[in-house]
Amino acid sequence: MGATERFQDSIYQLNGSGSCDHETTVEMDTAHIYKGNLVLVNRDYPVRDNGLPQLMTVNSQRLHAWDDAICLERNCLMQLAALMKASHSLNDITVVSGYRSVEEQQDIYQSSLLENGPEYTASYVALPNHSEHHLGLAVDVGQRGQDLDFIAPSFPDDGVFHTFKQLAAKFGFIQRYKETKASITNIACEPWHYRYVGAPHAELMEQHDFCLEEYSRYLERFTYSGKQLVLNKDDQIIRIYYVPAQDGLAVTVPIVRCERFELSGNNRNGLIVTSYNRRTS
Repeated sequence: MGATERFQDSIYQLNGSGSCDHETTVEMDTAHIYKGNLVLVNRDYPVRDNGLPQLMTVNSQRLHAWDDAICLERNCLMQLAALMKASHSLNDITVVSGYRSVEEQQDIYQSSLLENGPEYTASYVALPNHSEHHLGLAVDVGQRGQDLDFIAPSFPDDGVFHTFKQLAAKFGFIQRYKETKASITNIACEPWHYRYVGAPHAELMEQHDFCLEEYSRYLERFTYSGKQLVLNKDDQIIRIYYVPAQDGLAVTVPIVRCERFELSGNNRNGLIVTSYNRRTS
């Protein structure tokens, strides 16, 4: 193991990355458990990172939007634009909702209670501070040209919409709330709600039919000193492993030798390391 290194906090504002030409460690404070693409947000795990994500307006990428003020986290938005281009859906899909403040979520929740009642609201609207939209990593999409419902926009399963769904994981997106996972997520099926977790995590989740709750716990099986999750993807060898952490305590994160690595907290009990190396023949 090489020397311990301390990276500037700004690197890890959302999903930290770096490179390491030798095995080493990085020192992280407890706040990083609550940052990153893989943080789990639901009824049991509220958003605990009070920092504002690096946001960009959706229309800056010439995507159609319900409102010109809709924003997403920068990398999430760039990948969404690439996904829509690849699925030839730029003219057919409207971004209905992206980043929301806690105050905005409170207004939406209260409005839905009045208009739709408590049962519908509990099924489709997250409580304030328990919504993925606070991360800037969740996006609601709908069929352009339709009289869209803000809470439950129409998103068909044919044509370019089907292609969007088929390609989503390749660009790091998952359909967050599926009908078969409602008993775990406590949210009804939402074909319009996509969450950015990044590749290769989205592809692994699709491969194993995991929702984020299941995937977060699955990753705890893989550790630096034990069995690591190793993928051969295109020309890369990717290693993924979990590092436990305790709230209030700094954590030393071991990093394998790699050309590039990413760190993300899980918003529960630790961090996930994803390392990349080019495969040699």
